Amino acid sequence: MEFFKILGGLFSLRSRKRTIKLVEDFHQKLGYRFSKESHLLEALTHRSYVRTINHDSRSNERLEFLGDSILGMVISEHLLQKNPDNDEGELTKAKALLVNETTLAAVAQESGLNQFILLSVDEERTGGRDRTSIMSDAVEAIIGAIYLDGGLQPAKEFIRRLLIFREKQILNDAAQRNYKGELLEYLQARGGGPPHYDVISEEGPDHDKTFTVAVYTNGEMTGTGTGSTKKEAEQQAAAVSLERLMASDAEKR
Repeated sequence: MEFFKILGGLFSLRSRKRTIKLVEDFHQKLGYRFSKESHLLEALTHRSYVRTINHDSRSNERLEFLGDSILGMVISEHLLQKNPDNDEGELTKAKALLVNETTLAAVAQESGLNQFILLSVDEERTGGRDRTSIMSDAVEAIIGAIYLDGGLQPAKEFIRRLLIFREKQILNDAAQRNYKGELLEYLQARGGGPPHYDVISEEGPDHDKTFTVAVYTNGEMTGTGTGSTKKEAEQQAAAVSLERLMASDAEKR
Protein backbone atom coordinates (compact mmCIF):
# COMPACT_ATOMS: atom_id res chain seq x y z
CA MET A 1 0.00 0.00 0.00
CA GLU A 2 2.83 2.37 0.91
CA PHE A 3 4.45 1.71 -2.46
CA PHE A 4 1.37 2.91 -4.33
CA LYS A 5 1.20 6.06 -2.19
CA ILE A 6 4.82 6.84 -3.03
CA LEU A 7 4.19 6.10 -6.71
CA GLY A 8 1.13 8.36 -6.71
CA GLY A 9 3.14 11.11 -5.08
CA LEU A 10 5.81 10.86 -7.78
CA PHE A 11 3.22 11.17 -10.54
CA SER A 12 1.61 14.13 -8.75
CA LEU A 13 5.00 15.82 -8.46
CA ARG A 14 5.71 15.29 -12.16
CA SER A 15 2.28 16.63 -13.06
CA ARG A 16 2.88 19.66 -10.85
CA LYS A 17 6.24 20.34 -12.47
CA ARG A 18 4.70 20.06 -15.94
CA THR A 19 1.96 22.51 -14.96
CA ILE A 20 4.46 25.04 -13.59
CA LYS A 21 6.51 24.75 -16.77
CA LEU A 22 3.36 25.25 -18.89
CA VAL A 23 2.47 28.43 -16.98
CA GLU A 24 6.01 29.77 -17.33
CA ASP A 25 6.31 28.86 -21.02
CA PHE A 26 2.95 30.51 -21.72
CA HIS A 27 4.13 33.65 -19.93
CA GLN A 28 7.38 33.74 -21.88
CA LYS A 29 5.65 33.20 -25.22
CA LEU A 30 2.40 35.16 -24.81
CA GLY A 31 3.06 37.66 -22.06
CA TYR A 32 0.67 36.71 -19.26
CA ARG A 33 1.42 34.70 -16.11
CA PHE A 34 -1.57 32.98 -14.57
CA SER A 35 -1.89 33.21 -10.80
CA LYS A 36 -4.39 30.33 -10.78
CA GLU A 37 -2.97 27.53 -12.91
CA SER A 38 -6.32 25.77 -13.26
CA HIS A 39 -7.61 28.66 -15.41
CA LEU A 40 -4.84 28.13 -17.95
CA LEU A 41 -5.20 24.34 -17.95
CA GLU A 42 -8.94 24.55 -18.55
CA ALA A 43 -8.51 27.12 -21.35
CA LEU A 44 -6.04 24.85 -23.16
CA THR A 45 -7.98 21.61 -22.72
CA HIS A 46 -9.73 20.46 -25.87
CA ARG A 47 -12.67 18.11 -25.37
CA SER A 48 -10.77 15.28 -27.09
CA TYR A 49 -8.15 15.44 -24.32
CA VAL A 50 -10.76 15.20 -21.55
CA ARG A 51 -11.89 11.84 -22.89
CA THR A 52 -8.38 10.39 -22.61
CA ILE A 53 -7.69 11.20 -18.94
CA ASN A 54 -9.18 9.73 -15.83
CA HIS A 55 -9.42 12.69 -13.45
CA ASP A 56 -12.31 15.14 -13.43
CA SER A 57 -11.38 17.86 -15.93
CA ARG A 58 -13.40 20.25 -18.05
CA SER A 59 -12.84 21.23 -21.66
CA ASN A 60 -12.35 24.86 -22.68
CA GLU A 61 -15.87 25.27 -24.11
CA ARG A 62 -17.26 27.26 -21.15
CA LEU A 63 -14.29 29.64 -21.17
CA GLU A 64 -14.65 29.97 -24.94
CA PHE A 65 -18.23 31.19 -24.39
CA LEU A 66 -17.00 33.85 -21.96
CA GLY A 67 -13.98 34.88 -24.03
CA ASP A 68 -16.09 35.36 -27.14
CA SER A 69 -18.17 38.03 -25.37
CA ILE A 70 -15.13 39.78 -23.90
CA LEU A 71 -13.35 39.80 -27.27
CA GLY A 72 -16.39 41.27 -29.00
CA MET A 73 -16.71 44.03 -26.40
CA VAL A 74 -13.00 44.99 -26.46
CA ILE A 75 -12.80 45.05 -30.27
CA SER A 76 -16.05 47.03 -30.51
CA GLU A 77 -14.75 49.62 -28.02
CA HIS A 78 -11.44 49.87 -29.89
CA LEU A 79 -13.12 50.40 -33.27
CA LEU A 80 -15.57 52.92 -31.84
CA GLN A 81 -12.77 55.04 -30.37
CA LYS A 82 -10.46 54.71 -33.37
CA ASN A 83 -13.10 55.49 -36.02
CA PRO A 84 -15.33 58.30 -34.69
CA ASP A 85 -16.79 59.01 -38.13
CA ASN A 86 -17.64 55.43 -39.13
CA ASP A 87 -21.26 54.34 -39.09
CA GLU A 88 -22.62 51.12 -37.54
CA GLY A 89 -22.31 49.19 -40.79
CA GLU A 90 -18.64 50.05 -41.27
CA LEU A 91 -17.84 49.20 -37.65
CA THR A 92 -19.66 45.88 -37.93
CA LYS A 93 -17.69 44.93 -41.03
CA ALA A 94 -14.34 45.78 -39.44
CA LYS A 95 -15.25 43.83 -36.33
CA ALA A 96 -16.29 40.80 -38.41
CA LEU A 97 -12.86 40.79 -40.08
CA LEU A 98 -10.98 41.05 -36.78
CA VAL A 99 -12.81 38.43 -34.70
CA ASN A 100 -13.83 35.76 -37.20
CA GLU A 101 -12.69 32.17 -36.86
CA THR A 102 -10.11 32.39 -39.65
CA THR A 103 -8.44 35.46 -38.15
CA LEU A 104 -8.29 34.00 -34.64
CA ALA A 105 -6.82 30.76 -35.96
CA ALA A 106 -4.19 32.68 -37.93
CA VAL A 107 -3.03 34.69 -34.90
CA ALA A 108 -3.01 31.52 -32.77
CA GLN A 109 -0.68 29.91 -35.28
CA GLU A 110 1.49 32.99 -35.76
CA SER A 111 1.91 33.57 -32.02
CA GLY A 112 2.49 29.90 -31.22
CA LEU A 113 -0.55 29.66 -28.96
CA ASN A 114 -1.74 26.54 -30.81
CA GLN A 115 1.34 24.65 -29.59
CA PHE A 116 0.03 24.83 -26.00
CA ILE A 117 -3.38 23.21 -26.68
CA LEU A 118 -3.92 19.87 -24.93
CA LEU A 119 -5.24 17.33 -27.44
CA SER A 120 -5.83 13.59 -27.54
CA VAL A 121 -3.30 11.51 -29.45
CA ASP A 122 -5.86 10.80 -32.17
CA GLU A 123 -6.79 14.48 -32.55
CA GLU A 124 -3.12 15.41 -32.74
CA ARG A 125 -2.47 12.72 -35.34
CA THR A 126 -5.29 13.97 -37.58
CA GLY A 127 -4.02 17.56 -37.62
CA GLY A 128 -6.09 19.00 -34.80
CA ARG A 129 -3.35 21.36 -33.64
CA ASP A 130 -3.68 23.29 -36.90
CA ARG A 131 -7.46 22.96 -37.23
CA THR A 132 -9.08 26.37 -37.59
CA SER A 133 -11.98 25.74 -35.20
CA ILE A 134 -9.75 24.31 -32.44
CA MET A 135 -7.25 27.18 -32.65
CA SER A 136 -9.89 29.93 -32.70
CA ASP A 137 -11.77 28.33 -29.79
CA ALA A 138 -8.54 28.23 -27.78
CA VAL A 139 -7.92 31.95 -28.34
CA GLU A 140 -11.37 32.82 -27.01
CA ALA A 141 -10.96 30.42 -24.08
CA ILE A 142 -7.62 31.99 -23.12
CA ILE A 143 -9.23 35.45 -23.15
CA GLY A 144 -11.98 34.17 -20.85
CA ALA A 145 -9.40 32.54 -18.57
CA ILE A 146 -7.30 35.70 -18.31
CA TYR A 147 -10.44 37.68 -17.43
CA LEU A 148 -11.27 35.27 -14.59
CA ASP A 149 -7.67 35.14 -13.42
CA GLY A 150 -6.73 38.82 -13.51
CA GLY A 151 -9.72 40.91 -14.56
CA LEU A 152 -10.69 42.94 -17.60
CA GLN A 153 -7.51 45.01 -17.98
CA PRO A 154 -5.14 42.04 -18.49
CA ALA A 155 -7.66 40.55 -20.93
CA LYS A 156 -7.66 43.82 -22.87
CA GLU A 157 -3.86 43.88 -22.94
CA PHE A 158 -3.76 40.32 -24.24
CA ILE A 159 -6.24 41.17 -27.02
CA ARG A 160 -4.17 44.22 -27.94
CA ARG A 161 -0.98 42.15 -28.21
CA LEU A 162 -2.59 39.31 -30.08
CA LEU A 163 -5.06 41.10 -32.40
CA ILE A 164 -5.09 44.89 -32.28
CA PHE A 165 -1.31 45.04 -32.74
CA ARG A 166 -1.84 43.07 -35.98
CA GLU A 167 -4.95 45.02 -37.04
CA LYS A 168 -3.46 46.61 -40.16
CA GLN A 169 -2.01 43.30 -41.36
CA ILE A 170 -5.28 41.47 -40.64
CA LEU A 171 -7.39 43.99 -42.52
CA ASN A 172 -4.96 44.07 -45.44
CA ASP A 173 -4.98 40.27 -45.63
CA ALA A 174 -8.76 40.28 -45.37
CA ALA A 175 -8.97 42.51 -48.43
CA GLN A 176 -7.33 39.72 -50.44
CA ARG A 177 -9.69 36.99 -49.22
CA ASN A 178 -12.52 35.66 -51.34
CA TYR A 179 -15.37 35.85 -48.85
CA LYS A 180 -17.98 35.02 -51.47
CA GLY A 181 -16.18 31.76 -52.19
CA GLU A 182 -15.73 31.01 -48.48
CA LEU A 183 -19.43 31.66 -47.79
CA LEU A 184 -20.45 29.37 -50.65
CA GLU A 185 -18.20 26.58 -49.36
CA TYR A 186 -19.48 27.04 -45.82
CA LEU A 187 -23.12 26.79 -46.93
CA GLN A 188 -22.42 23.75 -49.08
CA ALA A 189 -20.69 22.02 -46.15
CA ARG A 190 -23.87 22.56 -44.12
CA GLY A 191 -26.01 21.12 -46.89
CA GLY A 192 -27.54 24.47 -47.87
CA GLY A 193 -28.05 26.17 -51.20
CA PRO A 194 -25.90 28.98 -52.65
CA PRO A 195 -26.23 32.55 -51.32
CA HIS A 196 -28.20 35.20 -53.20
CA TYR A 197 -27.01 38.82 -53.54
CA ASP A 198 -29.25 41.86 -54.12
CA VAL A 199 -28.27 45.50 -54.64
CA ILE A 200 -30.53 47.37 -52.21
CA SER A 201 -29.30 50.90 -52.91
CA GLU A 202 -27.06 53.00 -55.17
CA GLU A 203 -26.00 56.48 -54.08
CA GLY A 204 -23.91 59.23 -55.62
CA PRO A 205 -23.02 60.30 -59.18
CA ASP A 206 -21.98 57.77 -61.81
CA HIS A 207 -18.26 58.50 -61.32
CA ASP A 208 -18.45 58.11 -57.53
CA LYS A 209 -21.17 55.62 -56.67
CA THR A 210 -21.64 53.73 -53.41
CA PHE A 211 -23.42 50.39 -53.61
CA THR A 212 -25.14 48.62 -50.74
CA VAL A 213 -25.69 44.90 -51.19
CA ALA A 214 -27.60 42.38 -49.08
CA VAL A 215 -26.83 38.67 -49.05
CA TYR A 216 -29.48 36.03 -48.40
CA THR A 217 -28.73 32.52 -47.18
CA ASN A 218 -31.56 29.98 -47.13
CA GLY A 219 -34.01 32.80 -47.79
CA GLU A 220 -32.86 34.95 -44.85
CA MET A 221 -30.83 38.16 -45.05
CA THR A 222 -27.66 37.46 -43.09
CA GLY A 223 -25.40 40.34 -44.10
CA THR A 224 -25.03 43.67 -45.86
CA GLY A 225 -22.03 45.45 -47.33
CA THR A 226 -21.12 48.70 -49.03
CA GLY A 227 -18.49 49.55 -51.61
CA SER A 228 -17.57 51.64 -54.61
CA THR A 229 -18.33 48.62 -56.80
CA LYS A 230 -20.93 45.87 -56.61
CA LYS A 231 -18.16 43.30 -56.25
CA GLU A 232 -16.64 45.08 -53.26
CA ALA A 233 -20.04 45.43 -51.60
CA GLU A 234 -20.79 41.74 -52.18
CA GLN A 235 -17.46 40.71 -50.64
CA GLN A 236 -18.16 42.77 -47.52
CA ALA A 237 -21.70 41.40 -47.25
CA ALA A 238 -20.34 37.86 -47.55
CA ALA A 239 -17.77 38.53 -44.79
CA VAL A 240 -20.47 39.76 -42.39
CA SER A 241 -22.74 36.84 -43.28
CA LEU A 242 -19.96 34.30 -42.78
CA GLU A 243 -19.13 35.67 -39.34
CA ARG A 244 -22.78 35.68 -38.23
CA LEU A 245 -23.41 32.14 -39.45
CA MET A 246 -20.25 30.83 -37.76
CA ALA A 247 -21.20 32.57 -34.50
CA SER A 248 -24.71 31.15 -34.68
CA ASP A 249 -23.43 27.64 -35.32
CA ALA A 250 -20.95 27.96 -32.45
CA GLU A 251 -23.74 28.95 -30.06
CA LYS A 252 -25.81 25.96 -31.13
CA ARG A 253 -22.85 23.64 -30.53
